Amino acid sequence: MQSWRRKSLWLALSASWLLLILLGGFSLLRLALPPRPRPRAPQGWPRWLDADLLQSFSQPGELPEDAAQPPRAPHGGSCNWGSCFDTSKCRGDGLKVFVYPAAGPISETHRKILASIEGSRFHTFSPDGACLLLLLSLDAQIGECSSMPLQWNRGRNHLVLRLHPARCPRTFQLGQAMVAEASPTVDSFRVGFDVALPFLPEAHPLRGGAPGQLRQHSLQPGVALLALEEERGGWRTAGTNFSACPWDGRCKQDPGPGQTQRWEMLPNATFCLISGHRSQAALRFLQALQAGCIPVLLSPRWELPFSEVIDWTKAAIVADERLLLQVLAALQEMSPAQVLALRQQTQFLWDAYFSSVEKVIHTTLEVIQDRIFGTSAHPSLLWNSPPGALLALSTFSTSPQDFPFYHLHQGSRPEGRFSALIWVGASGQPPLKLIQAVAGSQHCAQILVLWSNERPLPSRWTETAVPLTVIDGRRKVSDRFFPYSTIRTDAILSLDARSSLSTSEVDFAFVVWQSFPERMVGFLTSSHFWDEAHGGWGYTAERTNEFSMVLTMAAFYHRYYHTLFTHSLPRALRTLADEAPTCVDVLMNFLVAAVTKLPPIKVPYGKQRQEAAPLVPGGPEPGPKLQAPDPNCINQIAAAFGHMPLRSSRLRLDPVLFKDPVSMQRKKYRSLEKP
Repeated sequence: MQSWRRKSLWLALSASWLLLILLGGFSLLRLALPPRPRPRAPQGWPRWLDADLLQSFSQPGELPEDAAQPPRAPHGGSCNWGSCFDTSKCRGDGLKVFVYPAAGPISETHRKILASIEGSRFHTFSPDGACLLLLLSLDAQIGECSSMPLQWNRGRNHLVLRLHPARCPRTFQLGQAMVAEASPTVDSFRVGFDVALPFLPEAHPLRGGAPGQLRQHSLQPGVALLALEEERGGWRTAGTNFSACPWDGRCKQDPGPGQTQRWEMLPNATFCLISGHRSQAALRFLQALQAGCIPVLLSPRWELPFSEVIDWTKAAIVADERLLLQVLAALQEMSPAQVLALRQQTQFLWDAYFSSVEKVIHTTLEVIQDRIFGTSAHPSLLWNSPPGALLALSTFSTSPQDFPFYHLHQGSRPEGRFSALIWVGASGQPPLKLIQAVAGSQHCAQILVLWSNERPLPSRWTETAVPLTVIDGRRKVSDRFFPYSTIRTDAILSLDARSSLSTSEVDFAFVVWQSFPERMVGFLTSSHFWDEAHGGWGYTAERTNEFSMVLTMAAFYHRYYHTLFTHSLPRALRTLADEAPTCVDVLMNFLVAAVTKLPPIKVPYGKQRQEAAPLVPGGPEPGPKLQAPDPNCINQIAAAFGHMPLRSSRLRLDPVLFKDPVSMQRKKYRSLEKP
């Protein structure tokens, strides 16, 4: 009997399971398996790094429903990069930009934009040879709009530049034209086609720009945790005990130990809370970046600037204003390491892309150029790591390991060979003794002699153990920094024909350079200073402990700086170096310091030779003192850069056994020991 009951129970259970599978099994299966994600349009706004921390505060059903969004009104229908831009016009010379002349009065900001484009390597005066035609759309502050140009062609290969969110009354349809606009809404922004710009105030500098204001990287007692934007402009700072809903009035505001700052003042706080519903939010965002205050964006509806290439998750936080109290609590729980990383990234992004009108415009053009090159464009590492994509030219390479800045990121090391480039000026002779000393180095791969002399080339040169190549120069000092294809190594030893070095000095200097491949390593130094009497920069070649430049008559540096010197520097600066040869050292040191934000490195050099050496190639004959360039040269270069990039240092690196009382046979660099 019990056996029959047991069998009946099993049959009933089996029938129930079978019926369940037939009636609803497929529905249960769909519930058990997670649904496949639906494809979404790319979103420029970053997700908060600590999003998991907020999950414990509320459930999705507890949040109020989002308000109905207005219908999308795109600029140009379904335009995208593949359908509305003709890249065939960019073959050959790459991205060349023609700017339409303005039909009416222009603002000061527009004048700065024109100067930035005309001074760049992208500019061309011919619309027929241009890859991109740029139209400055005058904003509402002027009260006029640009009319349709003759070469409009339905807007194909055109870029309409708008600096302010306010719209001008449109006099023509944009068609296939791209739009570079300040703080566009996410509903009208065409991802991968339009370009989101920052909101530029009228007083934004043309070039250089003010540096980042971050001075304190970690939280300290008495330093405000939060900065809140105020309706009448400015910032209000508050300490860690602040709890507020400052915009919607649903909770009371604890005044606490805070202070209100004028709108011209930058916030001195760790986090800057920025609402996404005010027209001034974009300007507040830029102020926060400069101040090193981590932007906390609450439910924004505008596209972050250059979101196509900049990874904003490393510098900003996006939160939901409906969870404001929970967000404030979570901010206090962030680790010091996270805070430090975010604040440092704000300073890098500000300095690399936003501190001047010139950088904003050049970044816009680099973004478009990356689209043209496609797979050979800048990788994300070059955009989001110092010194930034503007100083990592894709015409040189698209691999980070080829640049001197990313060896730590890549876990690599520069190769163990160098090329010596010896410049023979107008009054120079074949430097046979110098060639023998350099060729004796175990690290020398090749010697190149740049002959910039009116005399004919010598028929015979000294025999060397390394290949020797003679290059016929153009009789210009700037020829020394041309990116010659014959240079096969990363390291370059720049020499003047009248330089005097020993093999041990060359070997040791190269070993030092391998540890600092992004910097200049040299033997002779000089320094700059501020001259109060004349109200400008001065220069001294006196031998002191402090220095800020090394002379390129005997210095190691990475070959990439030849590409930057030739293709990145304005033509006016290269002309200045040719007309005033004593300025060439200053210009090269300015360039490297502006890229690295670091001073050069000095290595030991024979005292007797240092006293008899000229200052720069092309200068006077050797004398008892080093001749300094004209101070006007330094001031002209500083004005062209927009700031003074040189950094002073007192660091000199010597061999380990240098000056040690051991046997001379035990010294690796014996010739550096002086009695």
